Amino acid sequence: MTERVDLLVVGGGIHGVGVAQAAAAAGHSVLLVEKTALAAGTSSRSSKLIHGGLRYLETYQFGVVRECLRERSILLRIAPDLVRLEPIHLPMYRDGKRRPWVIFAGLSLYALLARFGPGSAFSRLKPAELDRLPGLKREGLRCVFRFHDARTDDLLLTRAVMSSAMDLGARLWQKAECLGLRLTQDEVVASIGHRGEQREIVARVAINAAGPWAAQMLDRVTPTVGRPAIELIQGAHIVLTDPVVDRCYYLENPRDGRGVFALPWHGGTLVGTTETRFHGHPDKVSPRKSEVRYLRRVMTHFFPEPMRSFSGTTGSFAGLRVLPASGEHAFRRSRETMLAVDRETGPRLLTILGGKLTAYRATALKVMERIGHRLPDRRARADTSVLPLKPPENLPDA
Repeated sequence: MTERVDLLVVGGGIHGVGVAQAAAAAGHSVLLVEKTALAAGTSSRSSKLIHGGLRYLETYQFGVVRECLRERSILLRIAPDLVRLEPIHLPMYRDGKRRPWVIFAGLSLYALLARFGPGSAFSRLKPAELDRLPGLKREGLRCVFRFHDARTDDLLLTRAVMSSAMDLGARLWQKAECLGLRLTQDEVVASIGHRGEQREIVARVAINAAGPWAAQMLDRVTPTVGRPAIELIQGAHIVLTDPVVDRCYYLENPRDGRGVFALPWHGGTLVGTTETRFHGHPDKVSPRKSEVRYLRRVMTHFFPEPMRSFSGTTGSFAGLRVLPASGEHAFRRSRETMLAVDRETGPRLLTILGGKLTAYRATALKVMERIGHRLPDRRARADTSVLPLKPPENLPDA
């Protein structure tokens, strides 16, 4: 039996559920298919931060930072149970690659791009306040800046957005694999394996939101469509079961100048992330031993005493970013979300490549703007900028 929908979304990460919510809010019929479970990939393997991307100011990505700061403000307002503002401490040392005045200027610009809204305030800690930073290395310490960003549970946030989409009429099929997409002149015919059956879905537009698996999904499209040159970059995290830190830190590794976050997480400490070129199938992603050693060395450098007495275990996980292919280091590449279409006029298939957890809602609106003329006129049901998000109890298949 053939079913018809306005929009078929392939992939249940944060961008897929964001598009499903935006389309359902605009009044469209939506089906999202996910081959395993929601946020099973990168969307549950992030640094758990809703942030503007302070470090992207160094590569002049002002538009990305401005957009993320705007979205951070929206999420703080509509999802107070899922996204909360927290102070981030940034220690500066004599052997660091950046001078305090550079960080002060960057934080000032960060506040300006946030339009001096909630979370834009920052300060330089007074000497007496430094004594209330237990475990932090004092040798060579010049100063500590305190600014603000937000934290979340990325898995719960993804589930909350999908729950909102379903409240608006979207449907979800988990453990459902898109086996192929056939593009006709005006529609997309999808073959979906679900509950032991092969089902046919006809959609006005299909959204490839498979994240690191987007290229594999494009291999299942007929006729063949073009794609931009992309590269997968692995980001590894470690989880120390002991509470090495009691607050959030942004640490500049003196060896290479890279920023590493250290955050309290479920009674332990979450540390990340790395940026390593990945080759292979996305299903096989896992932290490298060198990445685990790198992150442990960073923690030992900045928190020598707590790490010396560390007696717990070290867990780890890794996710994949999709970035434009380039000879440059991953740090210097654009974090702008790429939207690739099968044809410029009347696209039937749109692929989301890259993007930020923080800006998922803005990305979804860009997707809807790009494909809007392909969809029938519907009466809008909601505005996602004011629609509350709450942790869902369950998400049954529909």
